[in-house]
Amino acid sequence: MMALSKRMFDALWARKTQLALAIRIAVAAVAAYVISVALHLMLPLWAVLTSLIVTQMSVGRSLKATRDYMLGTIGGAIYGGAIAVLIPHSGEGSLLALLVLAVTPLAFIASLNPSLNSATVTAVIVLLLPTMHHGNPLDSAIDRVMEVTVGALTGLAVSFLVLPSRAVSQIRVNAARLLELLAAAFAELLAGLTRGLDNDALHRIQDGIGAALTSLNATGAEAERERAAHLSSGPDTGPLLRTILRLRHDVVMIGRASVVPLPANVQARLARPLSDVSAAIVGYMQSVAASLQNGAGSVEIAPVDAALQDYAAEVASLRSEGLIRGLPVDATERFFALGFSLEQMRQNLNDLSRCHADWCEKVAIKPANGKG
Repeated sequence: MMALSKRMFDALWARKTQLALAIRIAVAAVAAYVISVALHLMLPLWAVLTSLIVTQMSVGRSLKATRDYMLGTIGGAIYGGAIAVLIPHSGEGSLLALLVLAVTPLAFIASLNPSLNSATVTAVIVLLLPTMHHGNPLDSAIDRVMEVTVGALTGLAVSFLVLPSRAVSQIRVNAARLLELLAAAFAELLAGLTRGLDNDALHRIQDGIGAALTSLNATGAEAERERAAHLSSGPDTGPLLRTILRLRHDVVMIGRASVVPLPANVQARLARPLSDVSAAIVGYMQSVAASLQNGAGSVEIAPVDAALQDYAAEVASLRSEGLIRGLPVDATERFFALGFSLEQMRQNLNDLSRCHADWCEKVAIKPANGKG
């Protein structure tokens, strides 16, 4: 039983961010319902649903969800209430025509700006709910705004106060995961220089990195939103995100050079230098990833520079012996593209070293009340 309990605890602790989100959502739903009942709101359901929508993985994401949902709700309530009051309607036919007039422009606006999706839903509720409860559109619009306001403010307050998760901390985890993916991809791509890689393998490698990069960029936007609201402090996220993006571009370029293996005589000369380059760069990125997750520690980039210098020296030796001149044109192009990509990667890894120095200490997080 002790061993089973420990395994269960370890499994939950490994997903502590997701567990905290589940707890926040539950608290937000209960609190929104209790407040709605206490205020005698017409439909507590909408307050509860809104609290679920705005309670997100991080405070920065909750801020954006709250802003978008409130703007959409207020806009939809104003528009839906206005046309319901200003355009006389009675019977099913006129109500259907009014529904088309309400939905069409708001759906078009939402297609241009997805953050306003709630406007269309709100306008429909404002129009149709009075027909079910024999009320009037103006009261329906006011009730809808009140219910959403209660839900949004409750969800936002819970995001600040109950096991809060800051996006600036999540960047460490996401950036570390992406660096580990880049390290694994780099090792596999360099190995492809001796055996080649098919397009399916390239796509599999790049797709995983692309999805992780999208997640990191989204988290970066949330972190900057928190910084703008003075909810957290720490290094600017931009340099780290841009450096990782450039490293991804380097991996893409190396992948293109690895589709066809190098000629056998060139492979024999470059096998050891390329193996050393692979070990040094993979080890460096994995060490930086571990350090970012821990929030502290230093990582030496000197082994990367030394390995690339040895590779460059061997390439110079090959060229001086005239071995490159005898290669086919496509092989020559891939050979020089590889050298150029590795040099670009060296520069970007040095940039990563500077970014890592900025992030090597734990980011100072301000409490939700702004004190401390």
